[in-house]
Amino acid sequence: MVGPRGFEHENILPSDLKRLEACEKRIGYRFQDPNHLVQALTHSSLKTIDNPCNERMEFLGDSVLGMVMTEFLFNFFPDRPEGELTQIKSAVVSTTILAEESQRLGLDEVYAVGKGVTSRRKLPNSLMANVFEAVIAAIYLDGGIVEAKEFIVRNLYHQVLAVNQKEHSVNYKSILQQHLQREDGSTPNYRVLSESGPDHAKEFVVQAMLKRKSLGTGEGTTKKEAEQAAAKEALEQLGIDPSA
Repeated sequence: MVGPRGFEHENILPSDLKRLEACEKRIGYRFQDPNHLVQALTHSSLKTIDNPCNERMEFLGDSVLGMVMTEFLFNFFPDRPEGELTQIKSAVVSTTILAEESQRLGLDEVYAVGKGVTSRRKLPNSLMANVFEAVIAAIYLDGGIVEAKEFIVRNLYHQVLAVNQKEHSVNYKSILQQHLQREDGSTPNYRVLSESGPDHAKEFVVQAMLKRKSLGTGEGTTKKEAEQAAAKEALEQLGIDPSA
């Protein structure tokens, strides 16, 4: 846990001290080597020879997260079959949920990104999810698997419970389709706007369409997840409560 300590490291710029200390408090971990945290909070838009970005850490953090969550679910749900465990894990480590947790921890306020990125009203879910994974890697490199596991479980446990209670199982695509068919007999379709990232961390951006009109846009690590996110945004734009 975080204790009273200021950063004193020759490679840390004074301008970064306040930002790093704030992040430590928010994530509940004090770094032995703050350079791990500096790299985790550096977007590729600010990458230099002397200032590496967090892309490699995202790669490591993704693997650590997957391993920890797999073990946790295996022990937490001893009677669940493999298929159900896979579904729960997929939902919990999705871009949407990781972005939610990253936002909750305020990582967007301490994430160093270039001006072209910060000009957006809100950082994309993909970036917010990536920095969450990068922080996992930073903790793992600094304190080992026990500290990384503690961070992951502490911040995602409530999401596991929510998914288990099917709070994240609403079929937004089905609700949107039913609404449009009731209105005028039309059916929405989905168009992939972009596909990016390495195989271990694909990112899809999908647009929900009605004829030639855009209803909503969503992101996800799979096309299905992105389509659900697009349908959810479409419902929000139409003023429809999917829980009603």
